[in-house]
Amino acid sequence: MARTVYYSITVLSFMVLSMMQIESVASFTTRAPHVPISRSRYVPFMALDTGTEESDVKEIAVEENPRMQGLALMLDDGTRKSHSVAQNSAFVSGFFKGLSTREAYRALITSLYFVYSAMEEAFDDPNVISDVHALDDAELRRMSALKQDMDYFYGVEWESTISASPATKSYVGRVRHVAEHKPYLLIAHQYTRYLGDLFGGQMMGGMATRSLDLEQGKGVAFYTFDDIPSTKNFITDWYQRLNALDLTEEQKMEIVDEANHVFDLNIGILEELEGSPFKAMWSLALNTLKMKLGIAPR
Repeated sequence: MARTVYYSITVLSFMVLSMMQIESVASFTTRAPHVPISRSRYVPFMALDTGTEESDVKEIAVEENPRMQGLALMLDDGTRKSHSVAQNSAFVSGFFKGLSTREAYRALITSLYFVYSAMEEAFDDPNVISDVHALDDAELRRMSALKQDMDYFYGVEWESTISASPATKSYVGRVRHVAEHKPYLLIAHQYTRYLGDLFGGQMMGGMATRSLDLEQGKGVAFYTFDDIPSTKNFITDWYQRLNALDLTEEQKMEIVDEANHVFDLNIGILEELEGSPFKAMWSLALNTLKMKLGIAPR
């Protein structure tokens, strides 16, 4: 049953994204995407034109792409391979539920507000290890943006009126637990949330705007990274710093396990949302079509 639902949602997702001229649903996930380098891109050109041995070419490819080595590769492979059809189905379905109504989207933003508040409070703790601080870029911080979105959806003085959902409380509790007992595991939270947000931000913000018919640029500050001119260059640099961290192999494996746990924590938040993923996809497809036909504002 889970496999059928997953494929149904995936097919509809591809239909919507095709209209938006987006190639895949890879950026739906909250973790950084897997972008493999095909060796065939290097071997024919390098071998024929320069006489370079295939083994040398592979080494060059790895050196040029930090995603293909170290902890970056461990996280990418370790998270991508562990997710079941049921997990992926729950995530994609939950993501579109969050786009089905303004109330659902506001609930999602509210949950993220509590989660990021806990994470960024932990990052600000001077007792947190330097490895975490090395990956904590001001450009990635989301609290200021989330407050803008909360102002848009709630109006003034919302701080005293909101409360965390059960799944959100579990997520926040986990962040605080690892910050106190094993702070190096915060790296998994940085990788899973911040890089996923950055890579998929522009797409997700656009989908929210179209699906919910939001005012242009309003309510999507969370997905906007104005201080990062080149996502590709920024992520490449972030991966280089990630790979340079002085961690044991055991710690690296724990970080991969934690990243998978974070994925499940995010699914928990999405599953709490009320709404229809199919309604969201239909609304998104319809509004995108109107925009392309020139009968809706961009």
